Amino acid sequence: MALFDAVLELADDHLVLGHRLSEWCGHAPMLEEDLALPNMALDLIGTARGLYTYAGALEGAGRDEDDLAYLRGERAYRNLLLCERPNEDFAHTILRQFYFAAFMVPYWSAAARSEDETVRGIAGKAGKEMAYHVRHCGEWVVRLGDGTEESARRMKDAVEALHIYVGEMFEEAASAGIAALPSRAGMRGEWEATVDHVFGLAGLSRPVVPHPQTGGRAGVHGEALGHMLAEMQSVHRAHPGATW
Repeated sequence: MALFDAVLELADDHLVLGHRLSEWCGHAPMLEEDLALPNMALDLIGTARGLYTYAGALEGAGRDEDDLAYLRGERAYRNLLLCERPNEDFAHTILRQFYFAAFMVPYWSAAARSEDETVRGIAGKAGKEMAYHVRHCGEWVVRLGDGTEESARRMKDAVEALHIYVGEMFEEAASAGIAALPSRAGMRGEWEATVDHVFGLAGLSRPVVPHPQTGGRAGVHGEALGHMLAEMQSVHRAHPGATW
């Protein structure tokens, strides 16, 4: 079912990226970020929960949010490659979140006008959260890019490393032709405008990538996702059916 596949893709994006951000808890470079990054992770995981629940209802096979999150292997995951990239340093983490949030703001804005009531409900909350993520991470991109020689170098390295994964965000994939969800390709202009504005303040240039790295939507991932899922899923798989 196309809508199920598209909702599952979105859920995987948010869960994987949320887990990546949660890995910073207790390790951020300053107290403010030790609070901000896990809270942004909770935003993403909360959206993932709503999407997984809806995906399970659409599928009608009795799978709930826990089944979809914890009982699928890496080849069954359909998240963007950008979302699974390791945290590396703080600049990489901030830029990864900025790229994703700058895409999701116009996406959720369009989804808030969906004919699907559940999609509208998820979009209304998620869109506000993503707008905050853009502001917070955008400020850090500027602060690092226009900061010291070291911070500018690290941010430029992050742009070089992550921009190759950007193109996959605009692939229609499972959502193509689904009236309940907006066109991904239609988000590129607003995404580029947001990035160019922040990059202009940060002294950064947006690279041209003629051949972006893709494959996440087809279940082709790097080994980093397998390691992440093994850790994330370990307790649930060790104690199947356990309840609090």
